Amino acid sequence: MKARTCWEAVCTVDDLVADSGIAVWTEDGPVAVFYLPHRLPALFAISHTDPFSGSNVLARGITGDLNGEPVVASPLYKQHFSLRTGRCLEDAGVQVKTYPVLLDGNRIRLEVPVAQAASVAA
Repeated sequence: MKARTCWEAVCTVDDLVADSGIAVWTEDGPVAVFYLPHRLPALFAISHTDPFSGSNVLARGITGDLNGEPVVASPLYKQHFSLRTGRCLEDAGVQVKTYPVLLDGNRIRLEVPVAQAASVAA
């Protein structure tokens, strides 16, 4: 069975910075949203947590392009993560979570899992 998801509004277009990332909080935790206006699609979202350090820093990384792949370089240990797949280019066994992104008017929405309420015994 597929997990339930919802499209959560996390910021507006005015919050975005070209060729950079911003950190947003979602029901699924911290997420880094990147705006690369020279690419199609121009919006990407990955986990904000660097899996090598456990720190929430990926939105502050440097964006770029490695062999046609849009990436962000972690500001701590400089590993590159694909903005499309979340895969680490230096260590194929490491990957960060990616999120579908939707531009809804002026709002940026991310598809995130819906928190399941714990069942309460009567």
